[in-house]
Amino acid sequence: MRRAGIARTAAVLLAGVFFSAWTSAQAPGPEPKVLRYAFRVAETGFDPAQISDTYSKTVAAGIFDAPLKFEFLAKPAKLIPNTLVAMPEISDDFKTLSFELRPGIHFSDDPAFGGKKRELTAADYIYAIKRHYDPQWKSPNLYLLENVKILGLSELRKELMAAKKPFDYERPVEGLQQLGRYKFQIKLGVGDPRFINQFADAGFLGAVAREVVEAYADKIMEHPVGTGPWRLAEWRRSSRIVLEKNPNYREEFYKEQPPADKPELAAQVRALQGRRLPMVDRVEIAIIEENQPRWLSFLGGEADVLTELPFEFANIAIPGNKLAPNLAKRGVHMTRFIYPEIAFSYFNMDDPVVGGYTPEKIALRRAISLAMDVDKQIRLARSGQGIPAQGPSIPGVFGYDPGFKSEMSEYNLAKAKALLDLYGYTDKDGDGWRDRPDGTPLRIEYATQPDGTSRQLIELWHKGMEALKVRMDFKTAKWPENLKSANAAKLQMWGVSWVATTPDNDTFLALGDGRAKGKANKARFDLPAYNALYEKQKALPNGPEREAVMREAQRLLIAYMPYKMDIHRIFTDLSQPWVIGYERNVFVRNFWQYVDIDTQALPGRSNKP
Repeated sequence: MRRAGIARTAAVLLAGVFFSAWTSAQAPGPEPKVLRYAFRVAETGFDPAQISDTYSKTVAAGIFDAPLKFEFLAKPAKLIPNTLVAMPEISDDFKTLSFELRPGIHFSDDPAFGGKKRELTAADYIYAIKRHYDPQWKSPNLYLLENVKILGLSELRKELMAAKKPFDYERPVEGLQQLGRYKFQIKLGVGDPRFINQFADAGFLGAVAREVVEAYADKIMEHPVGTGPWRLAEWRRSSRIVLEKNPNYREEFYKEQPPADKPELAAQVRALQGRRLPMVDRVEIAIIEENQPRWLSFLGGEADVLTELPFEFANIAIPGNKLAPNLAKRGVHMTRFIYPEIAFSYFNMDDPVVGGYTPEKIALRRAISLAMDVDKQIRLARSGQGIPAQGPSIPGVFGYDPGFKSEMSEYNLAKAKALLDLYGYTDKDGDGWRDRPDGTPLRIEYATQPDGTSRQLIELWHKGMEALKVRMDFKTAKWPENLKSANAAKLQMWGVSWVATTPDNDTFLALGDGRAKGKANKARFDLPAYNALYEKQKALPNGPEREAVMREAQRLLIAYMPYKMDIHRIFTDLSQPWVIGYERNVFVRNFWQYVDIDTQALPGRSNKP
């Protein structure tokens, strides 16, 4: 009986063990933490060699790793190592940059790697840089590299293009050398003290694996594979982007410094210290181009963050530029900032109607620009959320002069009419509309998008042109379609914005650089005198001499008016009370890894994917 009792007891215990193991396996684990928000403009793809728009580069910055990064909460902006063991070694003349990678960093798993873990090496960064020189990819950012003349690469590109041969990635060049498995060196023909900033832009110089590019070929925009904290889990073009944690992501821990000027954020930052990054499991991005549904999705708790509050809801959400009481009562957080960008309209300088460098063409562009009421644009289309732009310079970066004033912000119909009359843009056929000096009809075509803000801007342009008696037609298309047409020089005028990727005004002076035609320089402006000034300022260290050259370059761009630069927009981001650690650093595209979701504070919302 004793043995039977022991046996029964053992059986019960064993059954209990099996039951416990089974229930543990069946019991749901913690719900995944999902960060949900929306882009207001559709993406184009995720290949660093082919993208230039903010939204695509934002996603790419989460997937790929640049050698450097900007510290998330540092003010002013501070560069720190990302995949490097230390900051790069830079020669005194800024012409030699030496990089050393941290061993043990791995790409996200992909069939292109044949089932093996793939370590990041110096060769991957060398390959990523060379891809911008490969004509196959039509890199919109090549000008940033050609500006500093990486020794031998431009020459190799030209030689192979002339011979109609594919780009030779194996051909050694003096300016790009691998010094070991984890070391590489770049040699420049032009010493640029600020070129190092480009190595914090993962959407431009993020590490790319050659096997992946060769495996997916012309479909590489759809198959980004990097070493960053995220991997692309789902993509429905112009509709939905889902990112998941990269299981191979290295150990990185939260160590941001609490900001002194924001006590509530400082408390959250202290609570996050030492947490492994990223802290959320998924990022779900909806593409919602219309402002009202994007605003309502946040108001209804469906979105965790609302980046760039639509201007038409500013009076509701932030009356008097303060958070509305009903939102404050809910625990919503507000982050307000001047965006490092210029919203502008450009003229295609290759266009036979609005382009050209002769006095009558300059007069036409100046007159059209003088007919845009920027103050009214800020007041009506932007709900007061902006300040007038005076030229290719933005607040908060080196080269900005707050005392500088120019015709850019002027609204003067009388002066505009006088310019048109003086240079022969008069009504020659009696139909009530101005014609060109040669008697042919004057007709301007302006490209735009099907969203509320664009419609308000169209109305302002329409009123200004009607007052001048200048015909202006509006051609509406989705933003990615307009971008493609702009790159191909098919648009006569288009309203867009340009955003700084580094805390330096060179980003905006590049809008007039002749070598960047069709890339940053959508206007295709190409003036030798301007190009010389742009080149000169790049080589100078920060100081009064460089500022003087930058001002002279600005004046030339204003005088020839290839761009009508309107405003610097002031944006407000809103985050829900369950989002912890949110702040906006305009030079850090991927904020996702620095925030957490308090699932206990969610208002009954399911976080299941």
